[in-house]
Amino acid sequence: MRIERIRIQNFRVFRDVDIDHVPALAFFVGANGTGKSTLFDVFGFLRDALQNNVHVAVTRRGGFKEVLSRGATGPICFTVKFREADGPLVTYHLEVTERDGRAVVASEVLKYRRGQHGRPWHFLDFSDGEGSAVTNEVDYGKPDAEMQRERQRLDSPDILAIKGLGQFERFKVVSAFRRLLERWHLSDFHIHAARPSQETGYAEHLSPEGDNLPLVTRYLYERHRDVFQALLQRMKERVPGVAKVEATETVDGRLVLRFQDGAFQDPFIARFVSDGTIKMFAYLVLLHDPSPHPLLCIEEPENQLYPTLLTELVEEFRDYARRGGQVMASTHSPDLLNAAEVDEVYWLEKQGGFTRILRAGEDRQVRALVEAGDKMGALWRQGFMGGANP
Repeated sequence: MRIERIRIQNFRVFRDVDIDHVPALAFFVGANGTGKSTLFDVFGFLRDALQNNVHVAVTRRGGFKEVLSRGATGPICFTVKFREADGPLVTYHLEVTERDGRAVVASEVLKYRRGQHGRPWHFLDFSDGEGSAVTNEVDYGKPDAEMQRERQRLDSPDILAIKGLGQFERFKVVSAFRRLLERWHLSDFHIHAARPSQETGYAEHLSPEGDNLPLVTRYLYERHRDVFQALLQRMKERVPGVAKVEATETVDGRLVLRFQDGAFQDPFIARFVSDGTIKMFAYLVLLHDPSPHPLLCIEEPENQLYPTLLTELVEEFRDYARRGGQVMASTHSPDLLNAAEVDEVYWLEKQGGFTRILRAGEDRQVRALVEAGDKMGALWRQGFMGGANP
């Protein structure tokens, strides 16, 4: 599944932004405070609303007045358009407002269109806790098919309809979008969290902070040896000198990461290995997950990485996208941006207190300079991207 369009209205610094034709790999640059983290938090908000309800999602962010754009009268609106494999373009639209001091779902619609000009099927259409969902989705696309709807009433108007209906296999489109939100991953890797030894346990997926890296390493080695070997080969190619990585158990029952340098007989424990080596290994573990996340959002991946490794990392992101995933990354690094293509870069800039998002490929001057041989990072450093100067 791949997101192709995102529209955000009345959510913090985003009064009304529309990001269309979102590529499989996208980089977002901008000054501090322009909303790069807020952009990623759209998916965090939707996941919190899915796992709990919209009131909890709003409360965790300081309450409705803090989340609503300054001066806006509401509602907060999110529109996400996505496509699964070669299927039709699906639109999910959510409106959140406040009633009696509590955030509620004013409208929730999931739809897609029959052909280029056909009337859209509203597979899910709810407001204020009541609505309907299509039960004969398998008939979609048949010339004379008529929708069969099932009326539903939720326990509370702050609950998303996709939370309940997405659990049932017969609501396939709803289930697909639910899985996207549940498996969305925000990587905010902390190098100090991955260094210490860790009590033995079990973990299949890398955590956002990377603190379970030894556990996931052991899981891959024991349960997905082919994946681990491919990952290690990539590590050898990306970081010359690394010949072996293992998660070993100490006498007191803790796991430690050990890195073998080909020039030395004994391996180094993680706390004696460079930040960049550990971070590159952690990203490779994330990007080679046997059950990959459909969407990765990564904040400032350049931290602790040597500049020459950034090009390698971008290639890993691009390879992940080729395999069907999607990566969005925020950055402050011209070196990392130099490895990006013009249609993969967006910049954020504030005007009148609100942020707008522009695509570098739609700027004629930027595109012409790239076609003439300039790099994106160099153009950003020279001030060709509006108010997003580094």
